[in-house]
Amino acid sequence: MKPAVRFATLILALAVSLGLSACRNDSAQRASDAAEDSGGSAKGDFGPPQGEPVKAVLTSPPLVPPATGRTAPAKVIVELDVVEKEMEISEGVTYTFWTFGGTVPGSFIRVRQGDTVEFHLRNMPDSKMPHNIDLHGVTGPGGGAASSFTAPGHQSQFTFKALNAGLYVYHCATAPVGMHIANGMYGLILVEPPEGLPKVDREYYVMQGDFYTSGKYHDKGHQAFAMDKAIDEHPTYVLFNGREGALTNEKALQAKVGEKVRLYVGNGGPNLVSSFHVIGEIFDKVWYEGGRHYQENVQTTLIPAGGAAMMEFHTEVPGSYVLVDHSIFRAFNKGALAILKTDGAEDKTVYSGKEVDEVYLGDKAVGTPSIAAIGAAAAATASGKVTREERIAAGKLLFAGTCSTCHQPNGEGLPGVFPPLAKSDFIAAEPKRVANIMLHGLHGKVTVNGKDYDSVMPPMSQLTDDEVANIGTYVLNSWGNPGGEITRDDAKKARAAAPVETGPGH
Repeated sequence: MKPAVRFATLILALAVSLGLSACRNDSAQRASDAAEDSGGSAKGDFGPPQGEPVKAVLTSPPLVPPATGRTAPAKVIVELDVVEKEMEISEGVTYTFWTFGGTVPGSFIRVRQGDTVEFHLRNMPDSKMPHNIDLHGVTGPGGGAASSFTAPGHQSQFTFKALNAGLYVYHCATAPVGMHIANGMYGLILVEPPEGLPKVDREYYVMQGDFYTSGKYHDKGHQAFAMDKAIDEHPTYVLFNGREGALTNEKALQAKVGEKVRLYVGNGGPNLVSSFHVIGEIFDKVWYEGGRHYQENVQTTLIPAGGAAMMEFHTEVPGSYVLVDHSIFRAFNKGALAILKTDGAEDKTVYSGKEVDEVYLGDKAVGTPSIAAIGAAAAATASGKVTREERIAAGKLLFAGTCSTCHQPNGEGLPGVFPPLAKSDFIAAEPKRVANIMLHGLHGKVTVNGKDYDSVMPPMSQLTDDEVANIGTYVLNSWGNPGGEITRDDAKKARAAAPVETGPGH
């Protein structure tokens, strides 16, 4: 055989070999996929309920009911109440929520695939509106909404078979649907696979929602729902578990080093997609979109409005781990922030240390003083009897969350970068301009205590007039400054005024 022919034959044989190998690999992949295919609702443990009916254990967030622990389908009775109630959405800010079970999000429901669920929805007699429920884990018209329209003082009942395992959102679907969801009417239902979920040390229930109030972020007092903002998709608040600070300070989630933590995270919407992330952790597994399959080693996962995800991670070192929507202004300027506080021994081989909570968290950090002083100052201002001391107490906490990163908790600033607020001749020369600088920012050369600075302070126009007054009063009465008070009227005038001009030498 000629060399050219032998070479061509060799190439052909190699191609055939590779083709056969590819076919074998494709076949193996298809076989693997088939082995992992649960069959969805087409197959499963769908026999008749066994044993006596079971009353579902419902939990309020962030708690999760225990695993069903059953090896066969059962008849499960779920009793859920619709409660309209006024609650705080932020410190000193109230809102009329519409809820499932009296909380936002609503009660966590846990059943097993194949269960027959008898669902009872009761609408409290003092409710102003009719409501229903659409469970994304239901196969049937409207996910149950068509069968559960319930007037105040009435109850409805329907039954469904839990055909698909997964983590599913439920919400109200009474017109106007968006308004009902925006007022807090959503929650999660977990349908366990027949074999159950892997055992973990901690399970927590977290759900994001966007809220639309008539006032600005942190405007105090009672706030009404703003339909125009909701339609334009411009939320005032983006929150975990229905309240700013719901999972911070003494309410932070808890874990210990060496534990495996599972989060059940939903997104009620009604509008925004969540870019869910835990600062300082990597998800070992994410069951994306709440389904059967998982991805590994994930930093941030998308959770659509009306969707959910499960994620697991192992805690290696102690500290405060911050849960955020990584559309990051939502976290630090609209409230989408929570904390998992992990206790235990340090491991310097994993992480060297030095935890600095104030950079990220300010007054949300675990172990900071109670933020009740902010609410007390707001209430006193509303009554017209706020004192300088109340403003100082509230201002200290607000300063920690807004200003301390650059100006430092002791007001000393950063040499050559950020001017000091402590014993500042710049402040002493005109104390009232503190409010103007906070609201409009400051740029250009300034001389403070005989030293030149040429950095930029961004405007903090997101602060309310009360917050400006509280922070300003705290600054004037701290670190050897001249004293005095910034009032709400001072802040209001500063907001309407032109920015401060630094001028020659200032």
